[in-house]
Amino acid sequence: MEMASNNPHPTQFPVTEKSISLDIKGTKTDIIISKYTDSFLVMVTQIGSMGTILHARKEEGVSLDPTFNVSVIFGKRDEPLLVACARQMIEHISHCSSSRALILSLGLKDHSQDNFTTRR
Repeated sequence: MEMASNNPHPTQFPVTEKSISLDIKGTKTDIIISKYTDSFLVMVTQIGSMGTILHARKEEGVSLDPTFNVSVIFGKRDEPLLVACARQMIEHISHCSSSRALILSLGLKDHSQDNFTTRR
């Protein structure tokens, strides 16, 4: 039996994926980046699990200056640095001429500003 699809963005499988493990201040950090048709999924973990999950996207509108929307889906809602990290990443994605949204998972041991500046 064949099913018709009304999806205007057919999913391409396998999904393009890159992964890397590195050491940040003595802590093993795993990073996985998956590229889907309409979004990027970026997972960064030092704790072996997903941690806080954020959604970021560029708002389409008539304004010349882009507007970005970042929201916490699951996890710590009182960590402004996590939101700032997601915003910086979606701005970079947008400046690279991509309209994809970003799903960002941050499972970090240390949420201090010093730890974030190391990742740039």
